[in-house]
Amino acid sequence: MSVRKIVTVVEEIRAEGGRALDRPARIAVVAAVIENPWAGQGFVEDLAPGIEANASDLGALLAPAVLDALDAPAEAYGKAAIVGLDGEIEHGSGLIHTLKFGDHFRKAANATTLLPAVEKRGPAGVVFDIPLKHITDATIRSHHQTIEVRISDAPHPDEIVIALAAAAQGRPQQRLAPLSTEQ
Repeated sequence: MSVRKIVTVVEEIRAEGGRALDRPARIAVVAAVIENPWAGQGFVEDLAPGIEANASDLGALLAPAVLDALDAPAEAYGKAAIVGLDGEIEHGSGLIHTLKFGDHFRKAANATTLLPAVEKRGPAGVVFDIPLKHITDATIRSHHQTIEVRISDAPHPDEIVIALAAAAQGRPQQRLAPLSTEQ
């Protein structure tokens, strides 16, 4: 795995809707800008060797880093794979949609739900939104949220941005009724 750089973003919201929060709402993102393991190979039929060689190491690198950046227990989480223009969306999907990647985050966060994800292809500086959901119950509406991310010089055409996001709470000032009220 060839990592060009790691980018860490921490957002701390102190007011929402014109009203101060009792405690700041924190969301952290840690992204690794990596060389696409399939760059320059044309169509690769079997992605398994590249997934095996990289996915677990990426999860092991990013999971503790995003929780350290959050500096609080995670209540919501998500992931992203943004592929440079010379790659395929399947390249990013292959790296993040495997237990070899996601289980590092689930174990570190004491989570049980599937990680919501975004995958897309784009040029350097492309904006992407990482969806987040509750770490143990994906039906808890208060924790359905997104964070917008942009890395000005990534991904290069032969790179992939792999990112994890964690939130220490649900949306600021959330007040939707629980899903159970509609059943």
